[in-house]
Order: sequence, then structure tokens, then C-alpha cells
Amino acid sequence: MFRLSRFMRELVEPTPLRMSAPPGPVVIWNLVRRCNLNCKHCYSLSADVDFPGELSTEEVFAVMDDLKAFGVPVLILSGGEPLLRPDIFDISRRAKGLGFYVGLSSNGTLIDRETSERIAAVGYDYVGISLDGIGAVHDRFRRKPGAYEAALGGLRLCRAHGIKVGLRFTMTERNVESLPGMLDLLEREEIDKFYLSHLVYAGRGNRYRGDDAAHRTTRRSMDLVFERCWDHVRRGLDKEFVTGNNDADGVYFLHWVRERFPEKEEHIRAKLAAWGGNASGVNVANIDNLGTVHPDTMWWHHDLGNVRERPFSAIWPDTSDPIMAGLKARPRRIKGRCGACRFFDVCGGNTRVRALQLTGDPWAEDPACYLDDAEIGVAPGPRLPIVPYRGKDHAVSAR
Repeated sequence: MFRLSRFMRELVEPTPLRMSAPPGPVVIWNLVRRCNLNCKHCYSLSADVDFPGELSTEEVFAVMDDLKAFGVPVLILSGGEPLLRPDIFDISRRAKGLGFYVGLSSNGTLIDRETSERIAAVGYDYVGISLDGIGAVHDRFRRKPGAYEAALGGLRLCRAHGIKVGLRFTMTERNVESLPGMLDLLEREEIDKFYLSHLVYAGRGNRYRGDDAAHRTTRRSMDLVFERCWDHVRRGLDKEFVTGNNDADGVYFLHWVRERFPEKEEHIRAKLAAWGGNASGVNVANIDNLGTVHPDTMWWHHDLGNVRERPFSAIWPDTSDPIMAGLKARPRRIKGRCGACRFFDVCGGNTRVRALQLTGDPWAEDPACYLDDAEIGVAPGPRLPIVPYRGKDHAVSAR
């Protein structure tokens, strides 16, 4: 995750460089796979049915104890739709009691007045609600009329209770026209956080990779996000802008800084290198609804082990798995223009799943890097194109 606001504030109030590593990975936990929606880009292939074999409350509690002892600082409770899990508030209260930073990742449509009161009583540190556009655009992506109004209503109820809330927007060519409206909505509704997610070719998202935002579209969109974020920083507004699933955003931001604040480039470059880009398999982990551990939420096709058979604290450091060995290698050994990029220390080779889906090789270059060869200091050469889905699918298996 690229925390744009944090780096923007460095332009106004620089802070000393710190190189400390987090005590453990952020864990995104898909507690339930059932969902009341059927979204086009769902990485977990959720549906409105019960999926057998999910962890019991007692099993979740036992895993949580292990995560705490292992140093995990953050739990993001997700789904499916986590509010469809009957014990979600029991799990959340226990997580808060153990001292985790606890986020709830919801589609927002089930948050009515009573549910918002229960959410407020838990004391979540953050509630993220996904919107894929304004009005009918969102409804098309979510495949349910009225989903936009229901989600926006849930967001407003959470905000009325003083809960930190955020919008999550997954950008493709079919909804990018909604980006300005989403940013307007952020300010108009006094929302705390905006998270722009680039499309990753996982789950249903792999079948829609032909809709991924073209490089020129991505650049224009990032320009807009940068300008809006900078406007908020200059006005002293406490809004958080983050992006995810395309670590080239950090490199593109460095070029933005070079053009506007050349005297700050060296400081920002050092800060970005300390961040280091893609953290899959290192500082970001995933546990799915059956207790299987993955390098992150987009790697459901690749199992590292199951918490019913071995504790997370034993699974996560194990580099006998070749994918984990490659992800944890410093520096990662990436091929093509990613490996030759002079900003590799900033990006870390970007998102490996896209390379895997396109070529079958997780260490190939990421086709969604939207910087040109001159910008990243490599010799001109052919690029891996973003192509429509043709049947080669390394996506999540049926669960």
C-alpha cells in the first residue's frame, strides 16, 4: 500500500529517515466467503451461499492468540461480506481486547441503523466501504440495483457515530470516469480516507483484465489523485489518500516531486526507498475462510499451509516454499524491465500476480507498470501487453 498523504506531508514537514521494520505482517483475514453481492472483480469468487469448512469461533480465537504472540499489529476483517458471519462482533471485540488495530472491510449495503450501532460499540479503528463508481456505475459492477445508495447510507451511518471511514475504489477502464466524482464525494461527505486500488488479475478480476486501465488512463488518474491530495495537504485537511496493487505509483510520485519540488527529491527518494514497495509475503499476509494462508489476498491460488494444521507463526517465516522464498528475497530477483529499473528499490518489482497471470512466471515484469522506459532508466524494448482473458487462468480454485 502506497500511503500518498504521508509522503505528501513530507514536502511540508520533513521527518527524519527511519528504517525500522514492523513487528509482524498486517493480516487481511477473509473470515467468511459468503456475500450478498456478486461483484465483477471479486478476488475471492464469493456468492450468496454458505461455504462449508469455515473456521469456527473457537478456531478463530486460537489463531488470533498465535497472531498476537507472533507480533501481528493489524487485523483487517474481510469476506465475502464479514457482516454475514454471525459471530463477527464477538471476533471483533476479542481482537480489540487483544490490542490489535482492527479494520472492517465491508460492501456497506448491510449497515443499517442497528448494525451501525453495533459497529460503533466494538470500536473498530477503521471501516472501509467499497464503491466502484457513482450511482449506476457502482450498481453495474456490484450487479445489484440500489447497491450504491445502500452502501452510501451505511457509510453515512458509520460516520455519524464518529467511526473513521474510507472509500475503496477499484479502477478499470469501465469506471474511471467516476474517479472525479468519487473524489468530490470524499470531500462532500467528510470521509476520512480514499483508497484507489489498481485491478489485480485474481478471482473474477482475472476474467476482466482486458478492462484494466490503460497506461495513459492510469497516468491521468494518478495525476488527478496527486493534485487532490496535495490540495488537501496544503489546506491542512486531515484526509488520507492511499493507493494499492501498483507500486509503480511511488515511482510516478517521485517524478511528480522532481517536477514541482526538485529540492525535495533526494529526501522523498530516501523515504520511498525505506518504504520499499510491494510487501506481499513480507509485511502483508492473508488467511482465507478455510484457514489457508496466502502471500496476500490476490494469491488464493497458492497455499502456504493451513492454520488448522500448523500455526501461522510457523507458516509465515517458512521459505521452503519457492514463492515465499522469492517474495522474501532482498532484493527480489525479477526479470525484464522491472528487474532493470533504476527505481527497483522504491517499487520492489510491483505486483507479481499480474506477471503470473499473463506469462505463467511470477518473476516476469509487471505489465501494469505505466512508466515509460526513459522514466525508469532502461533500454527501449518490447512491453508485455495487458491482453483480454484467453483462458489461461492461474486464479483461485473452487473452495
